[in-house]
Formats: sequence, structure tokens, C-alpha cells
Amino acid sequence: MSTAGTTSADPTMAAQNYGLIAAFDTAPALYHAAEQVRDAGFRRWDCITPFPVHGLDKAMGLKRSIVPRISLAGGITGFCTGMSMIWWTGAYDYKLMVGGKPLFSPMFAFPVSYELTILFTAFATIGGMLVLNGLPMHYHPVLKHDQIRRGMDDRFFIVIEARDDRFDAAKTRALLEAAGGLDIKELEA
Repeated sequence: MSTAGTTSADPTMAAQNYGLIAAFDTAPALYHAAEQVRDAGFRRWDCITPFPVHGLDKAMGLKRSIVPRISLAGGITGFCTGMSMIWWTGAYDYKLMVGGKPLFSPMFAFPVSYELTILFTAFATIGGMLVLNGLPMHYHPVLKHDQIRRGMDDRFFIVIEARDDRFDAAKTRALLEAAGGLDIKELEA
């Protein structure tokens, strides 16, 4: 088989574009750029920062996470499991009358229920966070960017995905340039 007739311009061989990445030097610059990207109507984009930036989630237009609700559901489940387990063992499984005590009392079931509340809350929180964040994710196209390590040290980035409905390479690049983005590059998928 000869490869003499194939060129790098072959559309089947071309690398697929993941999106655009732009760098910012300061947190305020990133914050204001995030507001501009949000106002432009983009839905599939993210900010990469070396530390938490107060108010960035609001600037990005993100809603409050449902992880606290998942944690609450886990805690309630743990508490009810503990109470039910002690009630079952005392009233049905192993009836033992000692000194006239009742077969079930919430006061005696509380330690077990308390511990199961903490355990189930922890499991629900971790599980909810993993599912909602799409983890574990062993690979992400942003990791191909040669300067992404600076996003853990002293640089801020905005990544806009090409699968966003509003994405147009030229217009998105112009938006990032107008927002003050530096070193704007295309990311390969």
C-alpha cells in the first residue's frame, strides 16, 4: 500500500478541534473575561485557575451545585438505616428484655444512627461529586496545551469548546482577544 497520494489536508486525517484556550495574567482579568463569555451566550466553556477566585462561578453564570442535596439525602438515609437496624434487631431479630428496658428506644439507637449518618453523608458527597464532575477522567484535551501547567501556578485560562452551539473559530477568537486573552490557541481533541 502506497501513501504517496495522501496529503495532510485530507479531511479524514485532520485533527479534530476541541476548542480555543486563552491565557490571562490576573484574576480580575479572568473574572471580567468570564463575564464577557457568559454574556456572549456560550454554554460549554470553563475557567482554569491556580487558586479559587471568589465570585467566579457567578461571573460564569453557574447555578448552585446539587451536591449539598445529595449529601443531605445520604445523611437522612444513614440516620434512618441506623434507627431501623436497631429497631429490627431489638424488636424482632434478637428480643432481649433486660431490667425492664423497652425493646426499642431512640436514645440507645442514636450512636449507631449518628455514625451511619456521617458515613452515608460522606459516601453520598464523594459519589455525587464524582458523578456530577464526570470523574474519573483519565484524559482531557486541555492537557495537550503546552502552558497548562502554569494554570496550577501563576496563570489563568478560559477554554471554550468547539461543540458549543455559539462557537465559530474566528468570532470566538475575536471575543477572547477583545476580553484581553493572551496566547490564544486552538486545542486538538
